[in-house]
Amino acid sequence: MVKERKIGVAMDFSKSSKAALKWAIDNMADKGDTLYVIHINPNSLDESRNILWAQSGSPLIPLMEFRETEVMKKYEVEKDIEVLDMLDTVSRQKQISVIIKVYWGDAREKLCEAVKDLKLDSMVMGSRGLGSLQRILLGSVTNYVLSNATCPVTVVKHPDFKY
Repeated sequence: MVKERKIGVAMDFSKSSKAALKWAIDNMADKGDTLYVIHINPNSLDESRNILWAQSGSPLIPLMEFRETEVMKKYEVEKDIEVLDMLDTVSRQKQISVIIKVYWGDAREKLCEAVKDLKLDSMVMGSRGLGSLQRILLGSVTNYVLSNATCPVTVVKHPDFKY
């Protein structure tokens, strides 16, 4: 019997992260798996919010709850119909669980924390396609996660990306 997997997808709602989500859905997700959509908000939490979230991220949010406008506002996430439709479709067609987890802070560190906290079997993420100089100056979330995550990481480039 095949083990049900925990697959993480880093989602910042860019073209490359949407391509990563589509790739994970088409190539990895299978019946019984859990797909964790991990969003990192670089802004710090409003002080009136639960201080615990700053360290551990949001509670696990089921897809049906996450679709609600109030819930998305509560977690400071912009509504993206394309992503929500992809998640709804895969949830129904492949009979997988879709869970959203929101973190606040540095994307590099928080994605690696998510791998450990959620005990992910694999992580899929997009690449912005920074050139070598930009990577040196700005750093690369992708390079950091590839080097530090405790699970296999798949990097997906958007098909329109020009080298």
